[in-house]
Amino acid sequence: MIELTLNGKKQAVDAEGDMPVLWALRDVLGLTGTKFGCGQAQCGACTILIDGVPSRSCQTTLADVAGRNVITIEGANGKVAEAVINAWVSLDVPQCGYCQSGQVMATIALLSENKKPSDADIDAALSGNLCRCATYQRIRAAVHEAARALA
Repeated sequence: MIELTLNGKKQAVDAEGDMPVLWALRDVLGLTGTKFGCGQAQCGACTILIDGVPSRSCQTTLADVAGRNVITIEGANGKVAEAVINAWVSLDVPQCGYCQSGQVMATIALLSENKKPSDADIDAALSGNLCRCATYQRIRAAVHEAARALA
C-alpha cells in the first residue's frame, strides 16, 4: 500500500512500489487524463506535477511518490490552472488533443513559478512536451494569454 496526496486528497494505492505512477493512475485509480505516449519519458504526454514539479509519470514509480503531493490533469485547479485551461479553450489549442494534458500540466508549473515568461522561457519549459499535430504556435500563444490573465 503506497500513501500519497493525490489531487489534494490523501490516497492509499494498493499496488507494488515499482509500478509506474502512470499505470497506477490509469489502471488502478481510473484517472485516464494522464496519457501514455512513449513510455520512455521523452514525449511529455504523461506529465503530472509532483510537489509542483512537472514529472513524467511513465518513469516515476509509486515508491517515488510515497508521501508526496501529486496533481494530475483531473486535479488541476486554482487561479493558474483556471487561466491556463481558459486560454487553451479560448485559443482552440488542441488539434488531436492527445498531448494536451501534459502540455497543460507543464504550463501550470511554468506559470506558477514565472508569471511573465518569454518565448525562450516557454520553449525551455515545454521543450520536452511533444505535439504530433505541431500546435506549438497556439500553445505558446495560450501560455502568453494565460500569463496576461494572471497579471
